[in-house]
Amino acid sequence: MSEKLKGKSGVITGAGRGIGREIALAMASEGANVVVVDPGVARDGSATSAAPADEVVADIQKKGGGAIANFGSVVDFKAAESIIKACVDKFGRIDFLVNCAGILRERMIWNMSEEEWDAVIAVHLKGTFNCSRHACVAMREQKAGRIINLTSDAWRGTVGQCNYGAAKGGIVSLTRAIAREMGRYGVTCNALCPVAATRMTMTEEVKAGMKKRLEAGLVTKEAYEGFASMPGPEFIPPMAIYLASDAAANINGQVLHVERGRVAIYSEPVEIKAIYKSEAGGAWSVDELEEYIPKTILTGYVNPAPPVREEKKPAS
Repeated sequence: MSEKLKGKSGVITGAGRGIGREIALAMASEGANVVVVDPGVARDGSATSAAPADEVVADIQKKGGGAIANFGSVVDFKAAESIIKACVDKFGRIDFLVNCAGILRERMIWNMSEEEWDAVIAVHLKGTFNCSRHACVAMREQKAGRIINLTSDAWRGTVGQCNYGAAKGGIVSLTRAIAREMGRYGVTCNALCPVAATRMTMTEEVKAGMKKRLEAGLVTKEAYEGFASMPGPEFIPPMAIYLASDAAANINGQVLHVERGRVAIYSEPVEIKAIYKSEAGGAWSVDELEEYIPKTILTGYVNPAPPVREEKKPAS
C-alpha cells in the first residue's frame, strides 16, 4: 500500500465486523495505528460472548501494524471518553475518528416499541455524538483532526426502519454542525453513505422483509433488485482513507455516497422554490395556500406514498 496514513492514529467504532472491520484493516495497511472498538454485540445490540475486536487487532498485528482493542459501548458517555483517551494514551494523539457502530431493530412505525426506538437512536446518533464530542476536545487542542460519520441513504426516507432513518438523518445534521464548529481549528467532519452487504443488511429476515415490501408495492422492482445485488463492504475503505488523509484537508461538512465503483455527493439542502405575498408583511390565509401551493411550489409534485384504495367488490 502507499502508506497514506503513516504516522497517524485513530479510533474506529463498530470495527469488529462489516464496514468498520474493512476500514480498520485498510487504514492499518496504510500505516495508521488504530483503536478497534467493538463490544461484540449481536445485530440487534444484545450481548454475546463474541470478541471480534480481538480478531481484527490480531490480523493487523500479524501484518506488522499497530492496533489495540476496546470493548467500550459508544452509548455510554464516559465509556466514549475512555475510548478516545485509550487512543491518546497508547499512540500519543488522535488524528481521526470513524463512527461506524450501529444496530438495527426493524419495525413499522405503528408497532415499534419505545425500547426499539431508543436503542437504535442511542447507538447510532448518541454514540456518534459521544465519541465525536470527546474526540473534538483533543482535536481542538491539536488544531487538527478528521471525523468520518457513517450515515445511510435511509436518511432520505425508508420503510420499516423509522428509528434507523431518523438516526441517520440526525447524523447528517450533526456532521454539518461539527464541520462548522470545528473547521476553524483545522478539524473536518464528513459523512459516508455506504451501500454494502453486511450482517446488518443481508440477514434472511431482512431479505424476506424486503420481498414482502416488493409484493406490497412499498418498494420498486428496481430498488429490490439493487438490494439483492448489493456489493460487499470492501469497496468502502478507500473513501474513508481519503477523508482521513492530508489530501482531504479542505473537504468539510459533506455527505458522500459510496458503493462498488460509484462515488457521489449529495446536494446541499437548500430552498428551491418560494412564493411571497405582494403586500409587505402580509400573511397567507389558509384559503390562499390551498389555491397557490399546488400550482406554484408543488408544481409536478408526486406523493411518494399515496393511500391504497381498496376496490369495492361487486355485490353477489
